[in-house]
Amino acid sequence: MIMIRVGVLYGGRSGEHDVSRCSAASVISYLDKTKYNVTAIGIDHDGRWHVQDSPEIVEDKNFGSVLSLNNTGDWFVNHYEREGKLYLYNAKSNKEICVDVIFPVVHGTFCEDGTLQGLLELAMVPYVGADVIGSAIGMDKDVAKRLLRDAGIPVVDWIKILKGQWDLTKKSLINEITDKIGFPCFIKPCNAGSSVGISKVKNFEFLEKAIDDAFQWDNKILIEKGINAREIEFSVIGNDFPESSTPGEIRPRHEFYSYEAKYIDSNGAELLIPADIDLELTETMKQAAVAGFSALCCTGMARVDFFLDRESNHFYLNEINTLPGFTNISMYPKLWEKSGIDYSSLLEKLIGLALERQKNKNRLRTDF
Repeated sequence: MIMIRVGVLYGGRSGEHDVSRCSAASVISYLDKTKYNVTAIGIDHDGRWHVQDSPEIVEDKNFGSVLSLNNTGDWFVNHYEREGKLYLYNAKSNKEICVDVIFPVVHGTFCEDGTLQGLLELAMVPYVGADVIGSAIGMDKDVAKRLLRDAGIPVVDWIKILKGQWDLTKKSLINEITDKIGFPCFIKPCNAGSSVGISKVKNFEFLEKAIDDAFQWDNKILIEKGINAREIEFSVIGNDFPESSTPGEIRPRHEFYSYEAKYIDSNGAELLIPADIDLELTETMKQAAVAGFSALCCTGMARVDFFLDRESNHFYLNEINTLPGFTNISMYPKLWEKSGIDYSSLLEKLIGLALERQKNKNRLRTDF
């Protein structure tokens, strides 16, 4: 049996670096070692890649356990096609390794936004998850909302603001937010995940500070209408024929499902799988999850998050996460487990989809 060499890429330059290390610890643990030779590749806060000779799972005060990430030299990777594999070369030790497929367990900017995927595309290396366009669209909440709206999928009302606009026309923008969106509202960086930089604003007094805080994370932000809603999530998997899991519900014990509620406070939220919604609505939302996945050009996998209005029972697609959390208690694998696919089998299926997509790309002509 030929073993597939899998490179698990984790860490990264984003504010979700530690979340990624937590997810990577689970992926490394659950990959079937009888089928895969696994290489852990950590990306430090400066964006440098480090192949881990002996990766270990270590305790962390916030996340329970994370995959260690040590400086192992000056590593370089090929940005051109080389046998369809990713080669990593250590300039200090002259050591070279290669992997057949990359499993990115990275979140946020420079990782989940198409940047990393572009490098892998240049090298023509298979990788798990959405490609460049799906990753970039899924990361940009403003672009995603516009495409979903045009596809007939309901989204919550929002206003987009650029940093330059805020600096020059702050007063008029505040008036527009007050008139068109009102309170409560949510202030969100357009390109960030794990609820980093998000604030819930209940009145005029705290609006300006929340906007300034969000601009620390991105130069484009959203002001989104706050609704009294339940948070319902679906896991979607597939390339040309995606399918959806059973729904799950998140019941935050904080003001909203913040970074602290997700990762720091062990009792920050209650997860209900399956979500307590009727069969007809479940089926309609599953179809909307798959439709949203396709509308945003996603492949491989995504977690699709909805708001379900408590008063009207209308749903709104909130966002798509193309590289969702992958701890053994994260919603994406838990939803598939409840739908009949265990964690190890899910990883195998995702790697298979990555290899399938690359095989189809390899058929395409690149000359004329």
